[in-house]
Amino acid sequence: MALSAHAWRQAQRQAGDLVGRAWPGADPAVRRIIGAVVAHTADGRRVLARRDLARRDRADLFLIGANGVTAVVVGSLDDGPAAVRHAEEACAGIRGPQGQVLAGSAIHYAVLGGHAPDPFRRLTEAEVPLLFRRDNAHLTRAQVDAITARLAPRLTGYAELGVKATASAPEERGLLDVADVAEDQLTAARQRPFESWQTFLHPHQQALVTRRYNGPARISGPAGTGKTVVALHRLRHLARRTTGPLLFTTFVRTLPAVHRATFARFAPELADRVEFTNLHSWARDLLDARGRPLPVDARAAATQFNRAWTVHRDDLADLEPNPAYWHTEIDRVIKGRGLSALEEYLAVVRKGRRVRLDAGQKAKVWRLYETYQEYLRQRGVHDHNDLVAAALDEVRADGPRYAAVVVDEVQDIPLNGLRLLRELAGDVPDGLLLVGDGQQQVYTGGWRLSDAGIPVQGRGEVLRVNYRNRERVLDFARGFDADNAVDDLDGAAGVTLRDAEVAAPGGEAKRWRGTWAELDEALAKAVRELPVPLGQAALITFSNTAAHRCAGLLKAAGVPVCALEDFAGEPDDRLKVGTVHRAKGLDFQGVLVVEVTRAGAAPAEQAELLARQRLVAATRARDHLWWAEVAE
Repeated sequence: MALSAHAWRQAQRQAGDLVGRAWPGADPAVRRIIGAVVAHTADGRRVLARRDLARRDRADLFLIGANGVTAVVVGSLDDGPAAVRHAEEACAGIRGPQGQVLAGSAIHYAVLGGHAPDPFRRLTEAEVPLLFRRDNAHLTRAQVDAITARLAPRLTGYAELGVKATASAPEERGLLDVADVAEDQLTAARQRPFESWQTFLHPHQQALVTRRYNGPARISGPAGTGKTVVALHRLRHLARRTTGPLLFTTFVRTLPAVHRATFARFAPELADRVEFTNLHSWARDLLDARGRPLPVDARAAATQFNRAWTVHRDDLADLEPNPAYWHTEIDRVIKGRGLSALEEYLAVVRKGRRVRLDAGQKAKVWRLYETYQEYLRQRGVHDHNDLVAAALDEVRADGPRYAAVVVDEVQDIPLNGLRLLRELAGDVPDGLLLVGDGQQQVYTGGWRLSDAGIPVQGRGEVLRVNYRNRERVLDFARGFDADNAVDDLDGAAGVTLRDAEVAAPGGEAKRWRGTWAELDEALAKAVRELPVPLGQAALITFSNTAAHRCAGLLKAAGVPVCALEDFAGEPDDRLKVGTVHRAKGLDFQGVLVVEVTRAGAAPAEQAELLARQRLVAATRARDHLWWAEVAE
């Protein structure tokens, strides 16, 4: 609750008196800093304080609040590792919503007014308010109380210090007390905050965060099972145990910015240790830094492909008249795999490609590819595959290397991109973590991890419990037939969304059908009736054209919008709007989907791809889904 200025002054005075009585002989600066922390207990935080401040091998305070659990040292700290072990052991096994546990990687560490060894974050006395930032609140009052009730008996030599506000607001409705959290985890799931994963993990997830792998590892599982959550916790865990830089990357251009902002709130003391960037941006920055810039012009490259297609149309149009199919063949199968000779292409198994090709037909495709490459060379134009290939050559010749590399949405990264990431991680324990789900692949053309020289045998993990989507949203998403391309990212059968266990009951999924003329009113009504905050909702389409058109309708209705490609994860009050490709890896409390339907059956490969894209769009919604089918 928010305190008035008068109530805040009263709380500060009470805290100062309380701390003075508890440690009458302590240094005045120490008492002042502790008092500043204890004063915030009037605003819903809880503080467990150590009676003997002379011992310098463990935290002086445990602060439990909406931001999670923070082990706080006031002044100097002699033994940082011992303090971390003490905090992790004290918090181990504390239960949270849905049968989850408080993750060791979720504990914050701070030193106030003294030297800060890793992983402690150093704050000056004036920066104490940073411990209470409201932009990262993700635990309810009931969860804060439950954690405190479990933690206090474990902390021998600690006692709770707290003050009360002069005027209290009514207790927030719908929250759980300690008994609820302890005895009925499924009910607790209904009150789970939007970001509670920052503190609580399922025991299986927690085990993956801290597990040691002697080589590359893979985490797969259906949508909503917390793969990215585990990856972010693992990044924090590895950052605390290594000294070098770490890399988080993915194929989606906009996703790293969102995760960078989340990680900065989640682990502020380590934010400068982890680089968040998408694959192509990383490659471009490397080449620029090495004095080998390779500018990419996707539009000009597409023009050169169209020129090449006019030369070879008669050879391939009988097999497939749509040139986009053959552009994808070159982009994802030939150049995406880094093939350099026809013999290599002849040997490739073209997983997921609809048109079967014999050796003679592949030779015709290869001639199309060679003409395309020649036209690119003549015009000095490069595509994204050229960028990755040049970066791979550079890395193979002279690094750099990372202490660890985490790859999210790995199923969409071209094979040559995987080779690049493997080189960046090297063959070291815990060096490379690949996270993905074949059922959420939104680009055609497949591969196996072994094709990139990445062995994960014995180091593959599968998550099966869906914590994101409430039951009715999940049931709606399960209706899409998107099982055909599902594997564990290395050829074996994978786990589909239909196999996932449901953790959160309830939710809402609605379907609307109509024309573009009718969508105007229906969409405005759906937005007005959203049962979640507008800033925690998104509208997803399957094309840029539809996204722009819907954004125009919303703006005309007075709805503030933010393009998904401009969304960097910072909270605001605008509805996010964009395509399913931009929504990959994100989730929102409420989602509106607008799908333009066309008469007639789509080719099998296109239909399979659309089914996967529909599944991705639907599973972005946590609590509320509104699906509109607009007849073209």
